[in-house]
Amino acid sequence: MFKKLTTGLTLALLLATGGVQAAGSEGYVNDHAFSFEGPFGSYDQEQLRRGLKIYTEVCSSCHGMKFVPIRSLGDEGGPHLSKAEVRAYASDFIEVWDQDLNEGEGDYRSAIPADHFPKGGNANAPDLSLMAKARAGFHGPAGTGINQLVKGMGGAEYILSLLTGYTGNEKTSAGVTLYENTAYPGGWISMGPPLEDELVEFEDGHKNDLQHLSEDISAFLMWTAEPKLNDRKRAGMVGVLILGFLTLLLYLANKALWRPIKYRKD
Repeated sequence: MFKKLTTGLTLALLLATGGVQAAGSEGYVNDHAFSFEGPFGSYDQEQLRRGLKIYTEVCSSCHGMKFVPIRSLGDEGGPHLSKAEVRAYASDFIEVWDQDLNEGEGDYRSAIPADHFPKGGNANAPDLSLMAKARAGFHGPAGTGINQLVKGMGGAEYILSLLTGYTGNEKTSAGVTLYENTAYPGGWISMGPPLEDELVEFEDGHKNDLQHLSEDISAFLMWTAEPKLNDRKRAGMVGVLILGFLTLLLYLANKALWRPIKYRKD
């Protein structure tokens, strides 16, 4: 499970900002071949379901996803749970604050699919709903953005590299324990290693070492940030085909219109 995060300004900077940084120091982000990358890529449904399980059992103790509706777990292109599974997940694992209960004083109740995921248990821990889009893993060179053109923004890769980038070294600064991380800007982060081998068990027996757990949660957080990725790619592909067909028609029409003039005999 997530280790307790330290309080104060350092904690508030976790992931949401550059955090504890050394001047000119940037973390190292490894490129990874996720299934959803490229013009024909799409989310792996089973990987998203594993990522949901990791979020539920580990990450949700500190981090929320307030911009993600619970009902979206049943959408095609996502975890695609059945309606019954979505209702069961909401009622079994999530409690939300309802101001209308307890004679207007408010109280917690079991969630329903129409609710959103709640805020995390730690008020200072950043929300993870859009984290994969907020973090660019690839930059440059020299501000040109070529790396992003070739590899994509790299938000999922940043999360993956962060989760697997702990070296095991620790230090204390101003009473705050910091952990060395090769992916984090500055090299030191206030969040302890959240994942470890065999922390989460999967019913299908899928590998649950640190690398695979990190890949699954990274893919899931990419889906929460870009839930309509598959639809967007399909629409884009249809648009490209239609524009290509129209271009061909325009070319042929142009040839037909100019043929009498280009080949007329004076």
